[in-house]
Amino acid sequence: MTSNDSAITIPALQRMKVDGRKIVGVVAWDCQIAQIVDRAGVEIVSVGDSVGVNLWGHAAPDEVTLDEMLIVCKAVRRGVKRALVSCDLPPGQDGTDGAIRLREAGADMVKLADVSQVRSVVRAGIPVFAEFHGGQEPPEKLVEQAKRLEDAGASFLDFRHSGPVAGEAVVRAVRIPVIGGLGGGPWLDGRIRMVHAAIGYAASNLNSKTENYANVARITLDAIKTYAEDVRAARQIRGERG
Repeated sequence: MTSNDSAITIPALQRMKVDGRKIVGVVAWDCQIAQIVDRAGVEIVSVGDSVGVNLWGHAAPDEVTLDEMLIVCKAVRRGVKRALVSCDLPPGQDGTDGAIRLREAGADMVKLADVSQVRSVVRAGIPVFAEFHGGQEPPEKLVEQAKRLEDAGASFLDFRHSGPVAGEAVVRAVRIPVIGGLGGGPWLDGRIRMVHAAIGYAASNLNSKTENYANVARITLDAIKTYAEDVRAARQIRGERG
């Protein structure tokens, strides 16, 4: 892990790949969580457009607008002092103009998927965290896709649904770090996971059997039940005034 006393840089994370050290990334959407994960020592905080579905109750990811992403990006930036902040460019946006606005909102790099957009954004002087997906494509096709994104100037790759075979092949084929969520694993250069999933924040975690590191949803439910009991019993909360 890099030092807690200094800001993370892209070259520092690229050296971590060379040295065989894993990169820790999380997805976060608010200032308070951003402060906590930054203090925990993660290297990348990704402001995902998944905020719409997972936090705001949108039906589909493409409902999130650039203006909404700017608000969320600014909130996370206020909480992060050390880690690199990556902000998603929502679908359907002009790559360069949108990336410039996200950079002005505090993003250290912008996440997008289109090769031509990657090239134009990098030419504008903005680092790119390039996203692509595994699945049914054979490993050699995914290696080709990764190389195209690297050649376009991407600083990192977010390889989703990689799997151990294609994931390992891509890691070996490119010089830049390959980080993954949604099916990532130890075969990649690092892992990225939504904080709300890792801590069991969502209401769905009340009945979920998915592995996480806490169950904040259950703790919150129990806490609010206890609070409601205190209110109904006319009990004064210690230390509370007015």
